[in-house]
Amino acid sequence: MPRTVTLFLAGDVMTGRGVDQILPHPGGPRLRESYVKDARDYVELAETHSGVIPRPVGFGWPWGVALPVLDECAPDVRIVNLETSVTTSRDYAPDKGIHYRMNPANVEVITVARVDVCTLANNHVLDFGIRGLRETVEVLTAAGLRLTGAGGDDRAARQPATVPVGSSRVRVWSVGAVSSGITPSWAATPTRPGVALLPVSEAGADELLARIDADREAGDVAVVSVHWGSNWGYAVPDAHVRFAHRLVDGGVDVVHGHSSHHPRPLEIYRGRPVLYGCGDLINDYEGIGGYERFHDELRLLYLVTFDADTRELQEMRILPVRARRMRLEHVTQSQQRWLRATLEEASAGFGTRLQPGDDDPWIRIAC
Repeated sequence: MPRTVTLFLAGDVMTGRGVDQILPHPGGPRLRESYVKDARDYVELAETHSGVIPRPVGFGWPWGVALPVLDECAPDVRIVNLETSVTTSRDYAPDKGIHYRMNPANVEVITVARVDVCTLANNHVLDFGIRGLRETVEVLTAAGLRLTGAGGDDRAARQPATVPVGSSRVRVWSVGAVSSGITPSWAATPTRPGVALLPVSEAGADELLARIDADREAGDVAVVSVHWGSNWGYAVPDAHVRFAHRLVDGGVDVVHGHSSHHPRPLEIYRGRPVLYGCGDLINDYEGIGGYERFHDELRLLYLVTFDADTRELQEMRILPVRARRMRLEHVTQSQQRWLRATLEEASAGFGTRLQPGDDDPWIRIAC
């Protein structure tokens, strides 16, 4: 039986603001938003929408059913985009309407899910300035998490995270795009901390591929995690498609896209998964109106399995879950059907086929 490497991939994990307030060690709730001035208001909004949330909850509460599901599936590597700073800093980034911050004392909300890699090249990791970024890196590293996409200078920000899997390795490179809301001033330089900012272009892809080629060993599974694009809608910009295809043509095994608040199209390009938008996984957005037609309460867990020797894609499957009371639950059959049909329609232009299992909550992607 061939050896395999299985990756768990998720979109944005935002454990700050309202989520931080229900955890055992809530940080200061003060906000500088236009309409909401106290993070506890997001908890009350979720409770009004879905029911009472016990406080404090355990660190596993936001993950809900995802924890036993992941324990059962036992992926070799777990990768999420952590879209919050982890800091007590009060250095609010200027000219931003939204700031996400989690108390460092609550870092167990990440480690409880046995996350291996946190990608950080996103538009919230510097919400509390350079001091906040430095503390975020220190806290997460001390908790045993591998980081990529942000750091003390451009070299650190561009360094991949490495996870050994038997005799193989999974390497993860994290980059962010201006289109996701990252301000250019957040780009790491040789003398300034920041994020790995990259243009979504063929030149940008070639620059990243050169770094990957220089640092990759035979047999490595290469994942590029990219924070790009707008929050809403199913259309994928042509530039994103060209960028992703260029990466795969250059040897990348998975393109792990995120930033959108709901799942976007999936593609298997030349036998490699391209996730144009994984959607949110954990956040405090429950009850916020205006985009109900996207059903952003429906979330996805992604599992991708490769042959460890040939890096041939063996299987890709996704599990729909829903956020309720700031906790992940199993979906209803009608919710699963809606999400599958929506993703299938959105992905049809890429030739993607979604296959529901018999009496199986997982949806399989035809490889």
